[in-house]
Amino acid sequence: MEQNIAIKMLSAIAHEGRLSLVRRLIQAGPQGMPAGDLARFAQIGPTTASAQLLILTNANLVKSTRNGREVIYCACYDRFSELVQFLMHDCCAKRPEIVQLLDDEISA
Repeated sequence: MEQNIAIKMLSAIAHEGRLSLVRRLIQAGPQGMPAGDLARFAQIGPTTASAQLLILTNANLVKSTRNGREVIYCACYDRFSELVQFLMHDCCAKRPEIVQLLDDEISA
């Protein structure tokens, strides 16, 4: 992962409302959640929710699909995994014992 992509992703979740939405989407699983349910969960209006979800979508952290009039959002688990690996492995590359600790934690 390139550093500028990681910065874009981290910037997208560096907001209380967006972080809350992302955490809820991760909990929702691969089937995701409708935008309206996400807005109610976050106790924000639909327009605000759409704007926040657009920022997360542009950072490739969430994706959406249309189901009739409903828009379903889901977390991009692979992108979150890449981000965590970028942060942990690249930062610890010169310390193999730390990388091993991280790998052990992920495996557990």
